Amino acid sequence: MKFLVIQHEACEPLGAFENGLEERGIEYEYVRLFEEDVPENLDGYSGLIIMGGPMNVYQEDEYPFLRAEDVLIKEALKNNLPILGVCLGAQLIAKAAGARVKKGSKKEIGWYKIRLTEEGKRDPVFSMFEEEFRVFQWHGDTFDIPDGAVKLAENSLYNQAFRIKNAYALQFHIEVTEEIIKDWMRKYDEEVRSLKGQIDPEEILKDTGRYIGQLNRLSHQFLLTWIGHYSALHGTTPGR
Repeated sequence: MKFLVIQHEACEPLGAFENGLEERGIEYEYVRLFEEDVPENLDGYSGLIIMGGPMNVYQEDEYPFLRAEDVLIKEALKNNLPILGVCLGAQLIAKAAGARVKKGSKKEIGWYKIRLTEEGKRDPVFSMFEEEFRVFQWHGDTFDIPDGAVKLAENSLYNQAFRIKNAYALQFHIEVTEEIIKDWMRKYDEEVRSLKGQIDPEEILKDTGRYIGQLNRLSHQFLLTWIGHYSALHGTTPGR
């Protein structure tokens, strides 16, 4: 198995997912859209992982690679390739599947609890989560659930995850490490300061020290479960 990893911003890599891929002997190759173009197709790849980024899916004029990325995701959906989208990646999957992506009523930045839906509790991958669990968030946009998709997780504000065909879309960041969060707090400092009174950066950093170990364990378990699910479906051995 070999995955193409779409990276939109230098500070938003695979993070904790890298260990899981390497543990299972799965090859992966980054395409860094801040340095190179979107591939024309997915020939030679077994699946697609789409990371987050500060741009919005509807900013195609400012970020033309979003159009090419939409084509690539639609190809992966059509061919039933395993797809995993995180934050912007989830929103791009929603858009490619025909759902609306829009600005949310407020930004979620920091540590929040989300809960599984009834479908999430029965899902072959999401059933590994507790009914309610804490994740890291950094987003202002949200998505509707596409027709034909299954909503897997939510909170009082937003849809948080869905599955459609062979794609899993996660609004939240399960892949972040402590170093990545601290890097975002520095890089996106202007955004954080603009939300003074709504979020407390010092509290986010304290919560990171408190919750990051648990999240990293959850991330590792999630990725292994996700890979194992598709390996079982296709009768393949990870890394081969």
